[in-house]
Amino acid sequence: MNDILKELTKILEARKKESVDLASTERSYVASLHAKGLNKILEKVGEEATETIIAAKDAKTSGDNKDVINETADLWFHTLVMLSHLGESAEPVLKELERRFGVSGLDEKASRSTNTSKIVNP
Repeated sequence: MNDILKELTKILEARKKESVDLASTERSYVASLHAKGLNKILEKVGEEATETIIAAKDAKTSGDNKDVINETADLWFHTLVMLSHLGESAEPVLKELERRFGVSGLDEKASRSTNTSKIVNP
């Protein structure tokens, strides 16, 4: 599974570099998102998160998980685009998940609430 993330990271980085070229943004969805900037990417992440929630509720009722899997893939993809735009990849996220193994979820959440910083709007 990590190979898929590594390959996708390479493609996302290539598209980010192409985002300065108008012709590339007309051919590549990811390049066009990078060219439109972080707010557009975040809008897509929010949209996909909402669609994932709706699909999960529908899956609970219908017993069919196809749509929730597709929407989750869309959400993960757009989150990876966001990370790429911010100069990150999936690797630090995977390392953070690995770090959390063996740590109680309640303990981990408590440690975040005492170590949070204020969000500053630039």
